Parts: sequence; structure tokens; C-alpha cells
Amino acid sequence: MAPSRHTPMCLLVYLCFGLFGMFVRAEEVTYNWEVNYMSGAPDCMEKEDIIGINGQFPGPTINARAGDNVVVYLTNKLHDDGVVIHWHGIRQLKTPWADGTAAISQCPIKIGETFKYNFTVEKAGTYFYHGHLGMQRSAGLYGMLIVDVEEGKKEPFHYDGEFSLLLSDWWHTSIKDQEHDLNAVPMNWIGEAQSLLLNGKGQYNCTLAVPANSKGANGLPGCKFTGNEQCAPNILDVEPGKTYRLRVASTTALAALNVAIESHNMMMVEADGNYLQPFWVKDFDIYSGESYSVIFRTHTRSSNNYWISVGIRGRDPTKTARGLAMLHYKSTKVSKRPMHHPPTTHRWNDYAYSKSFSNKIFALTGSPTPPVNYDHRIFLLNTQNYFEGQTKWAINNVSLMLTDTPYLGSIRYGLTGSFDQNSPPLTYPDTYDITKPPPNPNCTVSSAVYTLEFGKTYDVILQNADMLKAGDGEIHPWHLHGHDFWVLGYGEGKFSKKDEKNLNLENPPLRNTAVVFPGGWTALRFMTDNPGVWAFHCHIEPHLHMGMGVIFAEGVHLVRKIPDEALSCGDTGKMLMSQNHN
Repeated sequence: MAPSRHTPMCLLVYLCFGLFGMFVRAEEVTYNWEVNYMSGAPDCMEKEDIIGINGQFPGPTINARAGDNVVVYLTNKLHDDGVVIHWHGIRQLKTPWADGTAAISQCPIKIGETFKYNFTVEKAGTYFYHGHLGMQRSAGLYGMLIVDVEEGKKEPFHYDGEFSLLLSDWWHTSIKDQEHDLNAVPMNWIGEAQSLLLNGKGQYNCTLAVPANSKGANGLPGCKFTGNEQCAPNILDVEPGKTYRLRVASTTALAALNVAIESHNMMMVEADGNYLQPFWVKDFDIYSGESYSVIFRTHTRSSNNYWISVGIRGRDPTKTARGLAMLHYKSTKVSKRPMHHPPTTHRWNDYAYSKSFSNKIFALTGSPTPPVNYDHRIFLLNTQNYFEGQTKWAINNVSLMLTDTPYLGSIRYGLTGSFDQNSPPLTYPDTYDITKPPPNPNCTVSSAVYTLEFGKTYDVILQNADMLKAGDGEIHPWHLHGHDFWVLGYGEGKFSKKDEKNLNLENPPLRNTAVVFPGGWTALRFMTDNPGVWAFHCHIEPHLHMGMGVIFAEGVHLVRKIPDEALSCGDTGKMLMSQNHN
């Protein structure tokens, strides 16, 4: 259903990089959505338990301008589960209850009920949304969220047109089966994705890389399409001699990806809704939870079409074929195949290449810079462990277990019996050897919360360690709700005092998602300036399901006007019923 727009008020909004404010006319963008199961064949294989919105997969794109109010009436039409939607990258200033995190900011929306999300998109950029209950993101509950600059304002770069690519990975097994396997004793790992989807389109049983009636190097036959198939490739129509913006967001459940456009260089200009110091690349890595904008210039003359190639990084890609789309020049026929093979993706475990890209990302001149000093520092060591035979991910040896009562309501109303009141550990033992499996493989499970002092500057040092098997390590993309943070730097081995002098305090990028590489660390800095309760977690879907996350609470006493519907379950639900009864 198309959005409706009207103008309810004038708001004071702050320019992204300016030091002054101005009045702009904010609009209200309203959507009415129904979430339901649907069938489809996004990768040419029929699947009956896709979660779609208004019968659409991926979900509808939200389009708004900075300062607009977005209102989404979300009705749960699932027959067997609750639902919530997280608006990834939107800070939810003054609306922490609209963050869309089950058991953290709100109760799951019950079957047949409607919840009103109402929030302001304060900053232009490339964002997306996705389910945040169980593993519903893996079932297809996601879509793009594009925020343009305010009326009358301009981006710091020029382009003639734009496209969006929402990247995801796809399994043929249901999320219920995946969750069951992850919880099993011993765990049954879900395995690699069957395919990669670009805007919900991929190919599992054929390849676009070779002509029809041929076979590729992997033995797959060339795809045959009439053009009406759901899995027919994305085609991006361009004109010669023009400049285009490509917005790319990754909502993958597991895979890190690499994006390349055959025969076209790209200029990186935006990451997670923040402008970058521009730099040119032939391809770029993107991790789950990240978004980028790139600018590319089409050839002045061309009688060819070109591949857009998305390959897997950070995991062995032998079981998941690359995702392909086509850049179609209007000066030639859309039916004409690109002349060459798709660009080759870098070796999946070439971490040096991945790190070299990450180390080129700096904030645009004039962007906000971090405070020179921090008030508090938290070290978060991620390890793989066991708890009562289940395989878990743990932070400082504690695996996250969510409760039945949303933390936002529990803390706001002093319901201390709703979650573990013990403070979680702020660091890990100095003697821990990150190059070896944990000496004691067992961890604890807890619902405890990190209570942060409001109005302060915090550093978080993400420290990666080996898994249960010696020599095994993984990339982990960490996403912080309710905030942007400065990425001060990356390093090898265990973070120590000698690394302090190498942290970037001059032009670090502002992000909401940052990766920590195997055997290394990542240093982040942020300010506790947004009252609420916020998740900070690995954005890999099965890792979060297995406990790889923490909860930050700050200034909750300042939160006002939490809708009753957000707290209608658990102990807050009982509290509301008692108040209504009395």
C-alpha cells in the first residue's frame, strides 16, 4: 500500500554537519502493513513460509526526508507467532519503545493485533528494516528505508539517478527448523545459505554466468527465463555518460559479501547514514547490518551490458553461488548478455584485503568528531561455549538470555524481579589467551543489563577470540541500537595500552555497525545521549539466537509516554492490568 503524506507541524532539526539549526516543514509518512506468510520462489525454488508484508517480498521500501515522521500501522497476520520490526540505523530519539526489539523495547505484537510505530527519521541516509523476534529476518521480513535530505538541501555529491540493492542470503529450511537445530544437544549447524538474493531475487538451480544450454564451472546449467519468473535477475537500466548512486544494504543472516560492477569503478560516499571522505574502489566488502552508497559513472559510449556481482567473503563459498544482476545500457538491447565472466570475488579468507578496505574509511571533513577522552571503558570478549550441552556464544563468558518482560518497561517502572539484577562483567581476565579455545568451555546464561551513566562518553573494545575448535575464528559484525558510534580503529591480537596511541580521534567514521576480525579487536566510542534500553549484538542471525549480545540501559528515568501496547506482556502487562482494574 502506498504511503500517505501530510504536514502536521514544523520541527527544529539540525543539519548533518552544520553548527546551527533551521526550521523545516516536517511531513508525516504513513504506511498500513500486514505481516503474513506467503509462498514464492525467490531463488527459483518454491518456499511456502516466507514472511512478507502486504503480500510483498522483500517488504515495501519506505521513502522519507530527514525530519519526517514515519508512522507504520503493523498488523500481525501470522498464525503462529508474534512479530516486531526494527528500523535499522534509526536512532529513535524520544521514541525508544519504537525500536522494534522483542523483549527489549516492546512486547511482540500478538496474532491479529495492530501496533503503531511512530518515529522521526532525523538524518538522511541509506537504511533498512527487519524482523527482530527469533530468526524472522531469515524468513524474509525485511525491506529498504531511504531517507533523502531535507527539502532545499543537497547531498555533498552529485548524481543523475539512483538504485538500491538489498542483499540477503537464503535457506530452504524453515526458521523453525533452524532454531530447533541450533538449540539441539549437540547442535546441528544450519550450514551455508543455498543462495544469495539481490532485492529478493537469486538463482539456486542455475547460473546467469553462462548462456542457457551451457554449464558453468560449478556444473550448474545456464538459466532460462521468460522474464516473468520471480527469480529472474534484477536489471538496472542506465544511460551512457551519466552518474548514478547505488545504495547497498546487507541484511544477510550469516554471510559477509563483496560487491563489484564489471568495468566500473565506484566511489564510496556514505556508510550507515553518514558521509565519508570519498575514495575509489573496484569492489567493496559489506557485512550484515551495514549500508553504503557508492557513486559510479557510466561509459560515454557502450554497446555492452555488464555484471553486478555479489560474492561471499569470510566464509567458505563453495556451497553458495555468487549473486548476479545486470547493468543494462539503454543504448543496447536488454537481452544482450555481458561479454565477459562476472568479476572474480577475492578469496573468502583474505582478511588482509578486508582490513585494507576498512582502514580506508574516514568521515567527511566537517563531520562530528569524538570527545578526546572517554569516561568509561568496557571490554567485550566474544567466545564460543557450552551451556548444559547447548552450543552458545558468550560475551565475557555470559550468554544473553532475553526475558518475557521488555527491559524498557521493567527498568522504567522498577520491576526488579523481571531480569537478573547482577551487573554483567565489564572485562575479561588478563590471562585469557585469545589464540586458543576457552580453557573452561562452559559459560553462564543471564538476562543482566549494563547500566550506563547518562551523558557520558563510553569506549567499547570488541575482542575476538578463537572458537571451541583451535584455530577457528569468525568475523562478527556488531550493531548498536539507538546510537551511532565512532570506529576508532582495528588491531591484531589482544588490545593493550600500546594500541591507545594508534586510535584515530581526528576523522573516524560514524557507524552503527562495525566488524571485528578473527584474532583481533575493534575500538568504538559513543555518547550516552539517548534515554532507553538498547541492544548491542552480533548481527549474524544464528549468533544472536545463540546469545551473542548485551543490553545497554541509559537514562531510562527520562523516558516518557511509553504506549501501553508496547508493554502488554510479562510483568509490565500484569502491572497495566492491575492499574486498569483499580
